[in-house]
Amino acid sequence: MTKLAAVATVAILAGSASAHTIFQKLYVNGVDQGELTGIRAPDYDGPIQDVTSNDIICNGGINPYHTPISTAVIDVPAGATVTAEWHHTLNQTPNDPADPIDSSHKGPVISYLAKIPDATQSDVTGLKWFKIQQDGYTPSTNTWAVDRLIQNKGKVSFTIPSCIESGQYLLRHEIIALHAASNYPGAQFYMECAQINVTGGSGSKTPATVSFPGAYQGTDPGIKINIYQTLSNYTIPGPAVFTC
Repeated sequence: MTKLAAVATVAILAGSASAHTIFQKLYVNGVDQGELTGIRAPDYDGPIQDVTSNDIICNGGINPYHTPISTAVIDVPAGATVTAEWHHTLNQTPNDPADPIDSSHKGPVISYLAKIPDATQSDVTGLKWFKIQQDGYTPSTNTWAVDRLIQNKGKVSFTIPSCIESGQYLLRHEIIALHAASNYPGAQFYMECAQINVTGGSGSKTPATVSFPGAYQGTDPGIKINIYQTLSNYTIPGPAVFTC
C-alpha cells in the first residue's frame, strides 16, 4: 500500500467513526446570539451525501431537528460581520479531539443566503440562493478551509452584503468534507440554516441565484475528488460569490 493510500484509508475509517459536526451558534458583529438561537440544528451530527435530496437545503430530514426548533429571527445589519460556530456535537463536552470536526475531514466552507417571506416557515423548498462566502484549498500551504476552521476553534467569519434588500433570509452555512470523496456518493455535506432579518440593506443589486437541490452535481470536480494527491488547485462547488 502506498503512503497516500494508507493516509486515505485512515481518513475514511476516521470518517466512519462519527467524527461529524453541527453549526450551532451565530455572532453578529462579535455579539453572541446564543446556543441554537435562530438556527435549525439536528440532534445528530451526521452528514448528507445525496445532492439531489431536499435534505441538502437545510438538513432536518434524515437528521431530524432538535426540538423545540428555535422561532427566533436574528437581526443582522447589512454589511455586518457574522461568525458561525461549529462543534462536534450538541452539548459539546471538553477535551473532545474531534471538536469542532475531525482534522481528517478536509474540505471547503461555504455560505449562502435566500430571501424568504418568513424565516421561521417550515417549507424551505423552492428558495433562490446566492453565495456570499467561500473558502477552499490553499496549495502553497497545503491547507483547507476546515484546517482554518479548526485553528479558529470552530469559528468562521464573513460579511453580509450591504447592497441586498432588507428583509428575512435563511443563511445556509456548510462544510463539505472530502476525505472519502474519490467516488460519489462519498463527499459529506454538513449544513444548517440560520434565520436572520437583514436591516438597512440598500437593495441596489439583485444577486443571481441557484436552487437546492440543483446547485451541486455528484460529478462536480469539487465534490468527486481524490484529495490524497498533489493538488495545484481546487474548484469550490456552486456559483461564484456574489459581491456588491
